[in-house]
Amino acid sequence: MKSEQLPIDQILPTLLHHFRDNTSGVLIAEPGAGKTTRVPLAFLTETWSKGHKIIMLEPRRLAARSAAAFMANALGEAVGARIGYRVRADSRVSPETVIEVVTEGVLTRMLQEDPELTGVGMIIFDEFHERNLHGDLGLALALECQSVLREDLRLLVMSATMEAEPVSRLLGGAEIITCSGRSYPVETFYMPPPSGQALEVSVAAAIIRSLHETSGDILVFLPGMKEIERTGRALRSAGLPEHAVVRQLHSRLRQPEQELAVAPDAAGRRKIILSTSISETSLTIPGVTAVVDSGWMRTEEYSRRTGLPQLVTRRVSRASADQRQGRAGRVQAGACYRLWSPEEHAALQIHTPAEILRSDLSSLTLELAVWGIQDPAELHWLDEPPSASMDAGRELLSLLQAVDAAGKVTPHGRSLAKLGLHPRLAHMLIKGKELGQGSLACLLAAFLQEKESGADTGGNPDLAVRIERLIDQLSRDTADSSHNDGTPWSGISREMRRLMSKLNVKPVLPMDADGSSLLLAFAYPDRIAVQREQGHFVLRSGRGAVFRGDTPLARLPLITAAVVDDRGTTATIQAAASLELHVLERHFKEQLYMKKSVNWHEEAGRIKAVQAVMLGHLKLSERMDPHPDEAAVIQAVVGAVRREGLGLLSWSTQSLQWKQRMQFMSSHNPDWPSVDDEALRDTLEEWLAPYLSGVRSRQDLKKLKAGELLAHKLSWDQRQKLEEWAPTHIQVPSGSRIPIQYEDPAAPYVEVRLQEVFGLQQTPRLGASRTPLTFHLLSPARRPVQITKDLESFWQHAYFDIKKDLKGRYPKHYWPENPFEAEATNKVKPRTSR
Repeated sequence: MKSEQLPIDQILPTLLHHFRDNTSGVLIAEPGAGKTTRVPLAFLTETWSKGHKIIMLEPRRLAARSAAAFMANALGEAVGARIGYRVRADSRVSPETVIEVVTEGVLTRMLQEDPELTGVGMIIFDEFHERNLHGDLGLALALECQSVLREDLRLLVMSATMEAEPVSRLLGGAEIITCSGRSYPVETFYMPPPSGQALEVSVAAAIIRSLHETSGDILVFLPGMKEIERTGRALRSAGLPEHAVVRQLHSRLRQPEQELAVAPDAAGRRKIILSTSISETSLTIPGVTAVVDSGWMRTEEYSRRTGLPQLVTRRVSRASADQRQGRAGRVQAGACYRLWSPEEHAALQIHTPAEILRSDLSSLTLELAVWGIQDPAELHWLDEPPSASMDAGRELLSLLQAVDAAGKVTPHGRSLAKLGLHPRLAHMLIKGKELGQGSLACLLAAFLQEKESGADTGGNPDLAVRIERLIDQLSRDTADSSHNDGTPWSGISREMRRLMSKLNVKPVLPMDADGSSLLLAFAYPDRIAVQREQGHFVLRSGRGAVFRGDTPLARLPLITAAVVDDRGTTATIQAAASLELHVLERHFKEQLYMKKSVNWHEEAGRIKAVQAVMLGHLKLSERMDPHPDEAAVIQAVVGAVRREGLGLLSWSTQSLQWKQRMQFMSSHNPDWPSVDDEALRDTLEEWLAPYLSGVRSRQDLKKLKAGELLAHKLSWDQRQKLEEWAPTHIQVPSGSRIPIQYEDPAAPYVEVRLQEVFGLQQTPRLGASRTPLTFHLLSPARRPVQITKDLESFWQHAYFDIKKDLKGRYPKHYWPENPFEAEATNKVKPRTSR
């Protein structure tokens, strides 16, 4: 079954014995130990595995196919017999398959379709240290299956570098089995590039150096397709020796092209393999003796601030750098060239954060809803999904009609999950098919899944223009199954055909790109945006976003912003499409709602009532509301009075006196309501609002008699007491009724000519507190001569000095010697003196 001895062979008996009595285990096997290809085969002869499949989850498609091929070769069979694989867009299994290597959510689909995993005896999670989202979800669901439905289901978690103890605890204290690896010494050289030098130039220089200092193939780690192509051009410019050949290795390539990069060169040339992190683990490339590591990786991360995923290029972790370094020592002693300094190496993160902690979790949220779970805490996780990410996922799924208000999956949501795509794209495909636009929807989905700029036809922010060019390219370049150039066009074409087959729609070429705007809105309903000023937009979520450059899109009233970079204080729209209002209203009418608003227009001095058609936070259209809600109108008027002040009301002399009398009573009796300006503003709903029916403007407010409104604050008994203790007038001895002024609640007063109060010996008092009335005594010409709260004292003392002065100025008037008993008059002299 195997000719070459590997380190894993030494511990296989221990591993087999463990799983005869246990259903969970952790295997830590160092690089080169052979765990991926030897462990599954070893279990085939176990009693418990008879009649049961072994499923092994690999985080990468290339590694899954490679592992299946290696194991099949060890059995002397073709792939698809006893050893098979199922990955996205490719499957080789048969009824006799007993070991399936799967990836990219295949295990999740198996669990969702058959929670008992009928016929499966073991699940192996390989390279679990990568903490792939599907791996975390698959393990959580498998643990649930094991604990509730299948006590006999065996689970094995394998890795070369992960911390074993947390995984052991997750598996209920499972035993940890370790195995040394097989690797050769790797000499490491640090080559920090000069400041400002382009990455591809630095990488090309390191490759040229490696060609001179090593003898085998060279594996080069770059963040993505864009850097791979640039580095290839830089190498061609530098001039490669004839005995060297450049190969690419990334997920966009078809399987034959990937195999060409992995296999020895048929002409015996040295290979320079320009690769993404696809070859970081689980894959031994024969002949590699040198690694050139750019130190960068590209990953999609989730922004909690906006709920938008963004593709970022970031430094690798030390664990990833060590994994890459180890690629050079698999077959013999090797060399690793790192394009950073030892000091920078020490500052790297120890491990790459788990994908579940940094990614968009809408797909995970949907899978949990299909499983029947709204709260992820119901399952067991190595790292529980962040609540903010889960909330964002549920919100998006609700917009996509995949879950209901309670978070439970809808029939439409189940259909989305079965497609195995991001929910956005799955929703777009299904809606596109319903509208007879399935072929175009598949093209859009294939295009949107391209993470590299190679597919963006020059970076035009108008996605409609990109799609038109792509359709033209695909029409000229049929891109059939024989097309094999590895370009973005062919990759998109292959993915489009795969999706069309999955969706069961027929190809239509040439396509009409006009429907792409609506399809993009289906995929990105949360990023439909309305212009608030040229170039500045508001997304459906309420978040602001702008176009940084000049584009006709910036002048449109309505767009769908498909690609948004939220770094910085304001999000940047990088790719969008126009959207017509009538199209949106037709196809999103179930999500539209009418929002009525009533506001006080300060400049016009009146109520403004409108009804707007809303989509989330977006106002799509607006018109005057002929029948506004009366309660809302009253509240708006109350708000205006509160902001602009009580001066909006009409305060006649009588109304003002009523307010002041009430405030006098309140200041001396805590049981009475306060009616100072602050208290009245605070209680407008109580005393003003009930009388605002029909009020729409300042003119209407002026018609209200404020004093009468205030009177309603008093009970009948209080009104009686107000008349008794705070009368509007006082009748003086002359017979005149003089109004009492209550401006100062502490000192109400009257203004009266001195001669009218002759004979008034005691100062009148007001209210329950017996507040003395202040007298502003006036001359016959109504000029102030004295202010007093004590008339008795005034008559006894001050009167005689004032009399001397006034008698000289007003000789015809009456100035008695005894004011206590004198007759008061409002004339020049009293009647008895004439």
